[in-house]
Amino acid sequence: MFPLEVFLAYTLACLLLVISLGPDNLLAIGRGLSQGKLAAVVSGCSSGAGILFHVLAATFGLTLLIQTSELVFYIVKAAGAAYLIWLGIKVLRSRSLFSLRSTRKQSLQSIFSTGFLSAALNPKPGMFVLAFVPQFVNPALGSVTVQMIVYGMWFAVLTAIGFSMMGVFSSRLTLWLSKMPKIVYGLNIGAGATFITSGLAIALMKQK
Repeated sequence: MFPLEVFLAYTLACLLLVISLGPDNLLAIGRGLSQGKLAAVVSGCSSGAGILFHVLAATFGLTLLIQTSELVFYIVKAAGAAYLIWLGIKVLRSRSLFSLRSTRKQSLQSIFSTGFLSAALNPKPGMFVLAFVPQFVNPALGSVTVQMIVYGMWFAVLTAIGFSMMGVFSSRLTLWLSKMPKIVYGLNIGAGATFITSGLAIALMKQK
């Protein structure tokens, strides 16, 4: 059901997507810098859970409903755009996503919910999963639903591992960055701008 050469090609494509800079891996990196390895892993896993949500939604028709129902599409789009823009404004105001100072640490539950909502409320991953994963599904090899879920779960696992590793690695840069406050300042400005830009991009998305 899962030919090795197809699975390897799919894995490579997923890894290229994981390392592409975006709001969710920025969250994991920021958690690693400000709160350490455990927070980075929790943030990475929350993004993986958000991807898994989109996989299940695509598999069982919710993403297709979003594509075909104008009302549902705009509701989801508005929620995702508003959440990312709110996160961006919050980062720009507090400048604490990338923080090396002693600040009040967020609970792991709060870190997980922020990462999950950032991924789950963004309709782009859902549209992407619906367009990307089926390219590797072959109905002649067995259940399409099973193949969608397995391929999708692997994408979610790779996302969780990749983002967690980024966050854990960033935690090792704390001492070096502590000597370069301007870089930390720039990282917060860049992250806030990335969140807001992503939110605006979602707001301008058109139903296909």
